[in-house]
Amino acid sequence: MNKYLSFFKIRLTNGLQYRGAAWAGVATQFVWGGMTLLMFRAFYQNGENSLPMTFPELSSYIWLQQGFLALYMAWYFDNDIFNSITSGNIAYELCRPIDLYAMWFVKNMAVRLSRAILRCFPILIVAVFLPKPFNISLPCTPVAGLMFIISLILGFLVLVAFSMLIYISVFYTLSSLGIRILTTSVVEFLGGAIIPLPFFPQKLQTLVMLLPFASMQNTPFQIYNGYIASSEILKSVLFQIIWLGILLKLGKLLMQQALKKVVVQGG
Repeated sequence: MNKYLSFFKIRLTNGLQYRGAAWAGVATQFVWGGMTLLMFRAFYQNGENSLPMTFPELSSYIWLQQGFLALYMAWYFDNDIFNSITSGNIAYELCRPIDLYAMWFVKNMAVRLSRAILRCFPILIVAVFLPKPFNISLPCTPVAGLMFIISLILGFLVLVAFSMLIYISVFYTLSSLGIRILTTSVVEFLGGAIIPLPFFPQKLQTLVMLLPFASMQNTPFQIYNGYIASSEILKSVLFQIIWLGILLKLGKLLMQQALKKVVVQGG
């Protein structure tokens, strides 16, 4: 356990050094969040009663999305891992007395977390003081706030576990580009990053909620803004735990199978 904790600390410390990039990201996310809210505001002014979420709920959702973007951005992948597979440097990793899956998992957690720590607080603090209804509200209840934190962690782990499947897929391909483009598009759309899932047609929404993507950012953000009723919170969190277990088990199994037939490419 200590060796994996060391990997985590090294990558976390390294990621916290990029403060300039973090401030640039904060500025970009403020602009993007504001543009998104103004776009939705135009729709709400022409039929708010027919829309599934109130505008304050949507506003909280958008600012949470921007504040925790680094945790849930589906397009982020560690290029060092891809390069180690395609270049043959993974041979050095296989010589170490470590679990390769666990090492990659904690490294991905650390990088995402370091970026989120630098970016989330400025965005969320300023969003609190924005004029209503464009601000972020407090959780509807203390229980919802607590369950939001638990769900936030679980959603983060679900996304990392899913990302591990993408890394493992490169053992069977010569390039990661195609699978990365495909999965990024799917996760962004079906995870509620482009359009919140409550805006989907009811039949499609029912199907999407059964997929792991809804257990990523959608669940914690909907718990926070009160869209998920108190009676449904435990069910939603349990669904996250189930998908986390499935993805972890599947990832470890695929990793074991891949390493049995791994072909080192390079000198």
